[in-house]
Amino acid sequence: MKSVERESLLKSFFLFFISQALLVGALFFISYQKELQSLDAEIFSQMRICSFDLRCKALEIDFIPKKDQEIFKLYKTPKELAAYFTIPGSQKNYLKIYLRGSDYQKRVAALQKNLLEVFLFVLVVIALLSIVFSLYTLSPLRNALRLTEEFIKDILHDFNTPLATLRLNVAMLARELGENTKIKRIENAVESILSLQENLRSYLHSHALQAQKIDLAQLLEERTELLGSNYSDITIEIDPMDVTLFVNRDAFVRILDNLISNALKYNKEGGFVHIWFERGSLHIEDSGKGIENPKRIFERFYKEQERGIGIGLHIVKKLCDALEIPITLKSSLGKGTKFSLNLSNIISH
Repeated sequence: MKSVERESLLKSFFLFFISQALLVGALFFISYQKELQSLDAEIFSQMRICSFDLRCKALEIDFIPKKDQEIFKLYKTPKELAAYFTIPGSQKNYLKIYLRGSDYQKRVAALQKNLLEVFLFVLVVIALLSIVFSLYTLSPLRNALRLTEEFIKDILHDFNTPLATLRLNVAMLARELGENTKIKRIENAVESILSLQENLRSYLHSHALQAQKIDLAQLLEERTELLGSNYSDITIEIDPMDVTLFVNRDAFVRILDNLISNALKYNKEGGFVHIWFERGSLHIEDSGKGIENPKRIFERFYKEQERGIGIGLHIVKKLCDALEIPITLKSSLGKGTKFSLNLSNIISH
């Protein structure tokens, strides 16, 4: 099950479960109050019967002087439950029949236990119904995702033939014409299409994260040379660094390509891209447009420009999480953006 499906399932489950649990909880609270009133009424009824025959097994009897007590009324205090009754022929005393507070609490505890057992049983039933409800509501989403994935897979498959033909013909032209700027641009455009193809594959599948040793400086030179050839007006500066990483190359290349290509694509004319390594982190800074909503930039399909489809940085975040590379960014509109990759976990010592 994909993360978006798990998220949808959990949200549906908790929404249904919590709403139903709160409703049932309110009903049980009302029922508890009524049961408590019924218990008090039952005890008072026993006291009235006891006042006639004085056969009170669970109750106690006492005689108290008349004051301002109301007869035939239940008095309820933490210490006891008591009622007062007249004594035939007596003008000075009342008959007090009472139940000790500790005995009353035992009856209340038994009542609470019974209601709690029923309430927990109902919660279990609600939880099972919530799971069934969540799975049922998830079904349309899963079907839509499946159709989308099949559509993307078909597109990726159909890319292969024209791309292979294009690369073959470009190679033949390069042999016939030799070094040519226009042919080089066509080759770079093909590489960009292949990079987009890899992004789409990354969106559909997780990389097999088999790690290998990589020279970071050499890799950065390779990727910036490839990606920067179409941006001759942008200055790319890479500070010297001696860093060896132990990481899956394909996944890490996808991260770098997306960050560097964005830094180039959304830069200003005559701008710069500065890449350096400091204190365990790789920094990629540009002088571009900046990001209006940095908190949303890693969301799937979120984009602030007309170009692109909004999955590049989502894939970056997804791969960073898989490689355990914390990623942060700072951005200022009109001034530029800096992405920082904490590589401490993948540096080879």
